[in-house]
Amino acid sequence: MAQTMRPNTAANNGLLATDGKSHPLQDALLATTLVLGVLAFITGLLFHSLHLVSSWAGLVGILTGAYGQWISVTTRERFGLILGLGASAIGFFLGMAHGGLFGGVIS
Repeated sequence: MAQTMRPNTAANNGLLATDGKSHPLQDALLATTLVLGVLAFITGLLFHSLHLVSSWAGLVGILTGAYGQWISVTTRERFGLILGLGASAIGFFLGMAHGGLFGGVIS
């Protein structure tokens, strides 16, 4: 039971890793999904004229978060990805409701 005696600190294995290994790709996908989710949510909720930004940021955030979920290793990564996916989806749907991905250019 030596593994229970090791301290689990951020200096040992990264901020989100709980298995003792670093996961740079998963951490990058998590950060990207969270940033895109916040961007899509804020622009979709507060700025109706920015529906292009919110719909595209939401769509890319959904795809990034889905891939991040597929390759995630720890529960902490999955938790953050779910938050980013939810914000991306809400921003995407609000952007679609306000004008969509192409802004009414296609008739």
